Amino acid sequence: MTNLLNQAHLSNTANPANRSAPSYDQLPIIDLSAADRGPQARALLHAQLHGAAHDVGFFQLVGHGVPQAETDALLGVMHAFFALPEADRLALDNVRSPHFRGYTRTGDERTQGARDWRDQLDIGAERPARTPGPGEPAYWWLEGPNQWPAALPGLRTAALAWIERLSGVAGRLLHELLTAIGASADFYDPVFGDRAHPHLKLVRYPGSAGDGADQGVGAHKDYGFLTLLLQDRVGGLQVQREDGLFHDVPPLEGAFVVNLGELLEVATNGYLIATNHRVVSPPGATERFSVPFFYNPRLDARVQPLPFPHASTAPGITRDPANPLFAEYGYNELKGKLRAHPLAAERHHTDLLTAA
Repeated sequence: MTNLLNQAHLSNTANPANRSAPSYDQLPIIDLSAADRGPQARALLHAQLHGAAHDVGFFQLVGHGVPQAETDALLGVMHAFFALPEADRLALDNVRSPHFRGYTRTGDERTQGARDWRDQLDIGAERPARTPGPGEPAYWWLEGPNQWPAALPGLRTAALAWIERLSGVAGRLLHELLTAIGASADFYDPVFGDRAHPHLKLVRYPGSAGDGADQGVGAHKDYGFLTLLLQDRVGGLQVQREDGLFHDVPPLEGAFVVNLGELLEVATNGYLIATNHRVVSPPGATERFSVPFFYNPRLDARVQPLPFPHASTAPGITRDPANPLFAEYGYNELKGKLRAHPLAAERHHTDLLTAA
């Protein structure tokens, strides 16, 4: 089935007439393993990547090489975490962390000021706590240790292994994407390396809020380079497409939903697009689980404009006065954390709130 869907999309990408009438039944489906199947298959992969990243900003990624056993291990400990007694989860409350790591209760996170009806565990690279010194950027607060449940030691192992695995997939995908638009594959390698700032969320949507609100997470764009999402079979993710409407993204077995972040839109002056997306809460008491992974550069990275052949046709970035973008990546992430986690921000960073 996946091969048939891939071929259909490759045909659609190759025919400009077809691209003017996109199908909203499914996102483009891209097989990353085609990069290893010779020049012709890799050229088709690049055509597909180019079209998806330029026209949609979202696609489904298969052929990524992540073993099913690793996926099962992560999903197993994630379900076990959300099955822990509430007291065990609240012991990891992210309000305790000046680094915005740990557990967020249902309704405590915000998108555009409105509550998100989900709970989650935020995990990043495991590093010592860093308190910015005099004259240092405030975004260094974002480096620090994670909070782990004592009753579930396997979660730490599985989560950090997932960060390592998906960092490799995302790095390879970024190389192929840059090649696809005629840029140097390794142009952004210096902003990653061993000080990159990956971010992993383990998320549960517990069903509808009961008051008519259906915002699992509100409409937003991600602010890094790439996001790789593992979603379950329940559905609820919606992407804003060319017609301006939000369309469902049907779950695809074994695939990651990939979207481009604002850094790639800025780097290409809008030629590659970061796209609005949201999650509608599942009905009733139906639970939905998802695992988004954010491939982000170093906090102090300054993302330079990308030299590539299509730069002269770039339309410019989407400008939103309510969402300023900063030259250093860390300021963008800090802005997002202060807005999304008001309780932790008020406890640890009241001096920074006026800047958010």
